[in-house]
Amino acid sequence: MGFEAEHEIWLQEHMKRRTGERLDALRRGHGYGNRLFVERIWWPLVGHFDGLHPEYEVKDWRGRSYYADFMWEVGTVRIVFEIMDYGSHGTDRTKYRMDLNRGLFLQSQGFLIYYIALDEIKESPSFILSSLRSILAPYLSVVEGGALRAFSKIERDLMRAAVRHDRVIRPTEVARELELHPMTVIKYCRILTAKGKFRAIAKGSSGRITSYEYVGSLLSPDLV
Repeated sequence: MGFEAEHEIWLQEHMKRRTGERLDALRRGHGYGNRLFVERIWWPLVGHFDGLHPEYEVKDWRGRSYYADFMWEVGTVRIVFEIMDYGSHGTDRTKYRMDLNRGLFLQSQGFLIYYIALDEIKESPSFILSSLRSILAPYLSVVEGGALRAFSKIERDLMRAAVRHDRVIRPTEVARELELHPMTVIKYCRILTAKGKFRAIAKGSSGRITSYEYVGSLLSPDLV
């Protein structure tokens, strides 16, 4: 399928997973500039939307929700792309300052972050394409090499989430983070337990399973 069809499928999948403010943020945020980025930059560069999250929710240093334009997960690496429009960022000094503070905070939390000018996407997309192709070359080679297919996408997402949370995850919490139904998370946690990647952790004398621990190597290619 071409860009239009794949883009629509990708966008609808994310909308189906969201409710409330997270859904509203996606509807508000994925507008002209962000769509232009995926059409002129992302699609020619990558050719699919695997691992790309639009309007990705993170908490800032004050604990408040903030929605990054795009977040791409490749293995344990999280890469943020912010599309910067001068009209909405450059004339408001307070907003400009907050944008830079958020970017600094995201980097302190282990994200890679790249700011991309909307005007440049409109006037010189080839410059952005060539720059990102060089910057993202190591990650693109992993994706194109097929290493992502050893485990299903959900299984990889769960293992990477466990790594981010000091190896241990609770199904209800990671379900919110990954925008999945809790029962789906439990199902795949059990599958990963059977495959030897997770260990179920029981609570108290009841033996009820409340969390799962990732027991694999942090350098395992299964995470990529």
